[in-house]
Amino acid sequence: MSRQKRVCIVGSGNWGSAIAKIVGYNAKRHDTLHETVTMYVYEEMIDGKKLTEIINETHENVKYLPGHKLPPNVIAVPDLVDAAKDADILIFVVPHQFIRKICATLLGKIKPTAVGLSLIKGFEHQEDGGIDLISHVIHKHLKIQVSVLMGANLAGEVAEGKFCETTIGCKDKELAPILRDLIQTENFRVVVVDDVDTVEVCGALKNIVAVGAGFVDGLGLGDNTKAAVIRLGLMEMIKFVDVFYPGSKLTTFFESCGVADLVTTCYGGRNRRVAEAFVRTNKSIDVLEKELLNGQKLQGPITAQEVYALLQSRDMEKVFPLMTAIHKICSGELQPAQFIECIREHPEHTSMPKGPIRGRCSL
Repeated sequence: MSRQKRVCIVGSGNWGSAIAKIVGYNAKRHDTLHETVTMYVYEEMIDGKKLTEIINETHENVKYLPGHKLPPNVIAVPDLVDAAKDADILIFVVPHQFIRKICATLLGKIKPTAVGLSLIKGFEHQEDGGIDLISHVIHKHLKIQVSVLMGANLAGEVAEGKFCETTIGCKDKELAPILRDLIQTENFRVVVVDDVDTVEVCGALKNIVAVGAGFVDGLGLGDNTKAAVIRLGLMEMIKFVDVFYPGSKLTTFFESCGVADLVTTCYGGRNRRVAEAFVRTNKSIDVLEKELLNGQKLQGPITAQEVYALLQSRDMEKVFPLMTAIHKICSGELQPAQFIECIREHPEHTSMPKGPIRGRCSL
């Protein structure tokens, strides 16, 4: 890495723009960081003007994070390679279904010494029915080290400077404090752990559970039922990591990336909101995404589909009945009203998942 590390943010949706506000602020106050931060922006026309021009002139992403000023040192760039070619740290924050195309574009065009930080929540579906973590996909395609950031971080509240916590998963002890300094502010507090895969899996799976929470709201079942969905969802998240990513630590689930993010998303996130509208309006998920999200992409239903394909290929649908039911409702195989039957009949109402997670810390 260069002495002053250059940062590029790959993505400019509401979360990408909120992070840009933090990174731009920190780049100006840390001598180890180059002051200019580039942000790759997919070019769009807004009222006859290019979005990148609007951002660079007004320092506001008027489409995805209106009402919040970005630091002037954050420069919107419409060409991905131009934005990323000189970066020492690449912060990936795009919908997970676009990451393969992003990597193909960047292959051979970035510094070989660059490192990545993924804020992307989701999985990549594999042809054999399996799934792969997005950080693993980036690492395999770009041959760079990739850490992850996940937490109870609603973009609007982060942009407003309201206090919150986040979790960075990083195995490199020398890189960890650099990433912490890049992200942490007085009101955006960072905890770094080395349990990287668990941090990332939590960020993906909580969106599935949030869809279930939205079903509960749409059906008018109340907070007690939603609490049951959150609890059962957390249990299935822990079991999922135990089965598919052994070696994790139970304590990671009690970081911001785990239970905190789960609760926040089940009460305030876009997946919950669209799922509630799905039940109340009988419109399709695709239609509601276009109507309600102003160009943002919904992660919960597609992640549920990817997880279901994995479970089906391993004949494990009954081991994860909540996630299975959520996918089947999204795909039309079950009616939303049948969701309560899944909750009633869930096999694990009274105990934590059987068998310890390997490497689990005692509480």
